[in-house]
Amino acid sequence: MKRLENKVSIITGAAQGIGLSTALKFAQEGATVIVCDVKQAAVDEVVKQCQELGATAAGYEMDVTKREMVDSVVARVKEKFGRIDVLVNNAGITQDARLQKMTLEQFDRVIDVNLRGVFHCSQAVADTMVAQGAGVILNASSVVGLYGNFGQTNYAATKFGVIGFTKTWSRELGPKGIRVNAVAPGFIATPMVAAMPEKVLKDLEAKVPLRRLGKPEEIASIYAFLASDEAGYINGTVIEASGGMSL
Repeated sequence: MKRLENKVSIITGAAQGIGLSTALKFAQEGATVIVCDVKQAAVDEVVKQCQELGATAAGYEMDVTKREMVDSVVARVKEKFGRIDVLVNNAGITQDARLQKMTLEQFDRVIDVNLRGVFHCSQAVADTMVAQGAGVILNASSVVGLYGNFGQTNYAATKFGVIGFTKTWSRELGPKGIRVNAVAPGFIATPMVAAMPEKVLKDLEAKVPLRRLGKPEEIASIYAFLASDEAGYINGTVIEASGGMSL
């Protein structure tokens, strides 16, 4: 039996990068994959890829900053599949600038997607998971949320904040049978990171004892493990997956 057999799993930001890899990994592990992202065409493509792997999959255009949209998608998923077993809060953005140069728009936009969006999605599924007496919420933090990073005031604040969510919700929801954990990736070879200048990428690799960037599939595998019953006693934890860059 596959480790996520029939687990109805909502993945946000699932059209590219770590989200895409997570959707495909969950499909391989037997999950019912609910693909959510801001562009319907991209969502449809990922749904197709999941179905080609033999999974049941559905996709919804969803902006995590719009609560009505989030509530609507969650209601439709519950109506169609009867339950929600896993939420992967993967959606996130960067808009970098040093403190003295950061605009209010840059600050607010990143807070809105990376922090408020995680709150919206988690609150939207919580009642369903509590009623079931079971569920898993997985939050995307970052090594930047553990140690900070130059030029990322807004991003670091959100990724620190997501750890706060994780610790708090694991206490609140743990007695109801719901596990809440976070993953803190280092620098992963995603489209967002690939946009950086070549010299910056080389400098990043040099900081990692493994001397390479991580692969999206490596983070997806951690999410799959945490979502599975194999991780049944892991709750309130932040797993750093950075190749040892913080050593």
